[in-house]
Amino acid sequence: MPTPTAVSDIGPLPEWNLGDLYPGPDSPAFRDDLDRANREARQFSEDYRGKLATLAASGEASEKLGVAVSRYEALQDLFGRLMSFAGLLHAGDVSDPKRGKFYADVQSKVVEASTATLFFQLELNRIDDALLFAAAEKSPLSHWRPWLEDIRKEKPHELEDRIEELFHEKSVTGSAAWNRLFDETIAALRFPILGEELAIEPALNLLQDEKEETRRAAAESIGATLKANLRIFALVSNTLAKDKEISDRWRHFADVADSRHLANRVEGEVVEALVTAVEGAYPKLSHRYYRLKAKWFGKDALDYWDRNAPLPMAPAKRYTWSEARDVVLAAYNGFAPQMAGIAGDFFEKSWIDAPARPGKAPGAFSHPTVPSAHPYVLLNFQGKPRDVMTLAHELGHGVHQVLAARQGALMAPTPLTLAETASVFGEMLTFRKILAEAEDKVERRAMLASKIEDMLNTVVRQTAFYSFERKLHLARRSGELTADAICELWMSVQGASLGPSIRLGPGYENFWAYIPHFIHAPFYVYAYAFGDCLVNSLYGVYQKAHEGFVERYFALLEAGGSKPYAELLAPFGLNARDPAFWSIGLNMIAGLIDELESMETT
Repeated sequence: MPTPTAVSDIGPLPEWNLGDLYPGPDSPAFRDDLDRANREARQFSEDYRGKLATLAASGEASEKLGVAVSRYEALQDLFGRLMSFAGLLHAGDVSDPKRGKFYADVQSKVVEASTATLFFQLELNRIDDALLFAAAEKSPLSHWRPWLEDIRKEKPHELEDRIEELFHEKSVTGSAAWNRLFDETIAALRFPILGEELAIEPALNLLQDEKEETRRAAAESIGATLKANLRIFALVSNTLAKDKEISDRWRHFADVADSRHLANRVEGEVVEALVTAVEGAYPKLSHRYYRLKAKWFGKDALDYWDRNAPLPMAPAKRYTWSEARDVVLAAYNGFAPQMAGIAGDFFEKSWIDAPARPGKAPGAFSHPTVPSAHPYVLLNFQGKPRDVMTLAHELGHGVHQVLAARQGALMAPTPLTLAETASVFGEMLTFRKILAEAEDKVERRAMLASKIEDMLNTVVRQTAFYSFERKLHLARRSGELTADAICELWMSVQGASLGPSIRLGPGYENFWAYIPHFIHAPFYVYAYAFGDCLVNSLYGVYQKAHEGFVERYFALLEAGGSKPYAELLAPFGLNARDPAFWSIGLNMIAGLIDELESMETT
């Protein structure tokens, strides 16, 4: 088991043990599985390619197709296990060329093996509906009926087999290669700040420092260093936007975000209703809050490096790792002991990698790996209160992924419409617990302000990110964008979303360049706003009616991707298609700002 890394005053930090996937990159187990993946995928192709329609028309359609889907699901689990191990190993140090080579080589081999199975979904989708779903009425195929219904949604955008294979194989030298270039470039950057050379995560962390001179130095260094490398980031963004446009054109997606909406299993008009509602609420949310914060700082407007600064009257709070663990687990236990029990496994079984090491992937995530294993959480923990919220957030994902795993490799993945539900709910539980235990008025005000800022970062900022991505991808259709043009698009949405009380000075125009979501998952970002508003509504239901809520909540998480989001929300009386739905979540944020303003007069 890895030795925990000690970091000054926050205590020893855990590093994950990937041995539950494979003992190591050179282990016989890994090499054997890589060979087995290729061998079994080819055998699967020989056994079923061109034969599914005949099987569907046979008298034993359910049994024969059920066996085929079961074998296909086992292959998906095997592919996922291999890529999860390679990806997590690489994330631990993306600057290590040996890990980079290992990741690229494994990816190439898994893509090659999985190409042999691409025909399967395509052929299933060509079977007559009546024939296929008659077979799916019976066991064993009935188990996968939700998956069969789900993949039918992709049928209008699927291409001829050989073209699908070409797209799949060229992803290694296409989008995946540009993703890797971005990751390795970001990880290699060093930001000179007050005599130190810092990686991206510690540099961004200083934007929350108590001292304004430190925040300013960090912000200016981040802006300058990103600008010095802007040519690479602009090239990556241009290339990926063009790559996506080509795919969208071939697949007949009309709008730049339609492929993401399909992947999320959400209607475009629902997303647009969310965006419209959030943008309409800018004045009563972000504009109002930052005006209040500027007043606390004794300024007419805050410089952009003060946006996430701790309040001047707030006590400097720093959490040790053990304190952060205890806070989150206690909050989870107060809601449901089962939830705390699952989250506790992440600490007890070395499923978390917490130190902010040089070369490590920035940010945080919970990787679901595969149902036959378990998730792993990556953090860059530095003891800030927001780091505790990040821990609660990622553990929420982890709990969700553990519960959904029982659906199997084909139905466990959750569309982004609900993927942020458990994470944001976990944050809310943790925040409410800490707030309830805070007795000092100054501390409570600081905590309330911090939570509001987190919610604004989740709802307002991510909605602005989505608007920026739309502008970038639409503009790219007319030709390549210069770095300056991308910066202009970035600034056009930032000013509108943050309001007049945030001064966006020189250097900030480059801040789009470090955000990985734009690179790894175009248009992912609206899922955060979707999830936050949804959870605000969900939490309101929880506050009003505890009885039966936990059971319904766990049923939602356990469903994974086996049911559409509208069906899963119905037991809570929630309907995201109702235009008024988004106002519920936004009004909760506005209510917290009301509460904060009222503390000024008491």
